[in-house]
Amino acid sequence: MRAAVCLVALALGLGAALPALAQVGPTANEVAAYRGLHAAAQRGDVAAIDKLVASGAPLDARDAQGRTPLHVAAFARQRQAIEALARAGASLDLLENDRYDAVTIVSVADDPQTLALLLQLGASAKQTTSRYDGTALIAAAHLGHDEVVRQLIRAGAPLDHVNNLHWTAVIESIVLGDGGPRHQRTLAALIAAGANLQLADRQGHTPLALSKARGYGDMTRQLVAAGAK
Repeated sequence: MRAAVCLVALALGLGAALPALAQVGPTANEVAAYRGLHAAAQRGDVAAIDKLVASGAPLDARDAQGRTPLHVAAFARQRQAIEALARAGASLDLLENDRYDAVTIVSVADDPQTLALLLQLGASAKQTTSRYDGTALIAAAHLGHDEVVRQLIRAGAPLDHVNNLHWTAVIESIVLGDGGPRHQRTLAALIAAGANLQLADRQGHTPLALSKARGYGDMTRQLVAAGAK
């Protein structure tokens, strides 16, 4: 599938600049070396978090990759730890070294439950993240995480943000998708929310042209019905 994507991209003049999501969670060795709040967050140990906070442990301490305890809890899907850290005043929108925030971490992981919690706690869906100057919405659209996409849209994620590859969430749902049901639902959610369907890539290819070139009949029909050119 990756080879097929590259062939289509080259045929459309997109070059070799296909993004690989750079998000990297803590390795087993890193987890084994964690102490303090990072270790408690990884385990989801709320009692330890509360005790460490009461003793003055820095809430937004960083590991070697710039991950805070909140980032670690997000990677580990430790929702109770996230709640405890937020209650204590941890920053919800910090970026780690690869420029991912907790919202993008859980969006890439297709974790709508943890995303819902973060948004409820006040985390932003609007940040520019990753080495591609993208957003959580673009990352989720790329992967066809349709439920996550709908949550991010409801939270006010910027629909028409253009990353440094000159791609929007709509374009990534097509160019980096597989044309299957989840990417179709992702595109449908973006269309329903009012995403701009005329924004083209750096070579001037519109979402409709990209969909036609890839032979994605269902996505092409959606775009035509919505007035895409």
